[in-house]
Amino acid sequence: MHFKTEDFELSVLFAFEQGKILENFGICTQVSFVRYVQGRKTLGADPKLFIKDLWFEKVPVRIYQPKAPSASQRRGVMFFHGGGWVFGSLETHEELCRFIARESESVVVSVGYRLAPEHKYPAAYEDCLNASQHFLQHLQHYGVDPARVTVCGDSAGGNLAAAVSQTLAGRSDLPRLRAQILIYPGLQALDFNLPSYQQNRGVPLLFRERAAFYMLQYLNGNATKLEEVLEGSHIPPDIKLKYQKWVSPDNIPEEFKVRGYKPRVLLDCTTEVYETVKRFCEPTLCPLLAEDTIIQQLPESFILTCEYDVLRDDGLLYKKRLEDNGVQVTWYHLEDGFHGIINSFNSGWLSFPAGKRGLDSIVNFLRSL
Repeated sequence: MHFKTEDFELSVLFAFEQGKILENFGICTQVSFVRYVQGRKTLGADPKLFIKDLWFEKVPVRIYQPKAPSASQRRGVMFFHGGGWVFGSLETHEELCRFIARESESVVVSVGYRLAPEHKYPAAYEDCLNASQHFLQHLQHYGVDPARVTVCGDSAGGNLAAAVSQTLAGRSDLPRLRAQILIYPGLQALDFNLPSYQQNRGVPLLFRERAAFYMLQYLNGNATKLEEVLEGSHIPPDIKLKYQKWVSPDNIPEEFKVRGYKPRVLLDCTTEVYETVKRFCEPTLCPLLAEDTIIQQLPESFILTCEYDVLRDDGLLYKKRLEDNGVQVTWYHLEDGFHGIINSFNSGWLSFPAGKRGLDSIVNFLRSL
């Protein structure tokens, strides 16, 4: 039986609509209601995994360890959940982390980093970095091979995984990461008019306007200057031109423009607007903007993109940057995929075959390491 994307959209966006109604009545905020709904789902024990909640430094984590004895040390995976830096939790990605741990026979550490708007950038990044450093310093406690540790994340979590990977690339005092797995990551906030943003502006589960909204919530704790960010008048033309070698429709293969794309002219930007968003140029917030000297040091990479996703081109642009700098990239593109599809892999009647294909490709990559 085949269910359209709209069915899945309704189930996911229902909480957002209900939350908005409650907020209008002054009962609670939309954010708190959606978090409540997302956090209600709990799973029982897993016959194949030991699951334990711990603290790495001051960061809550959930660790998944295969019960079966292993003759050698296992792979380790640091997992950062998606949710626009505003939503998501250890619970929302519990099934996904269990699946990865079971099927790849890896020790998975899911990180419950602090969320916006209560905790602005760089809180989420710092939590993910600190948890990763702690894990890398104590691998022997968890039977993990120091040569086979990977960072992984979906959407906003893919952004965090890319940022953490860049930061750790220059660290000689810690084991070097074996790989990074970026699942439809958001990697830049300079241009919300790339081909994928234009083509998929109204495609669930991530609309173009919401993508910019979440990035502003993470940066500033509010969505002030949203219109300027969407139209592209938030970054001065000289700075945009500086980064054009990395953030440009010219770097997107032509086959991804056939569904329609209209080039945009450079708009002027006031000092007042730029002052509120100038940290968009920091690589720990927008990893696509890291210098070549950093990109060259990055580990083997896996990037998953979806055709019907505003963030598709962020992944394509990063793929090109990595390959241009000699980093080995495995790229998996879901031609029938949309943003958030990986988390639908086991949603009963709302499951999508493309989501399972994507997840299997991630597991197969992990098993190859």
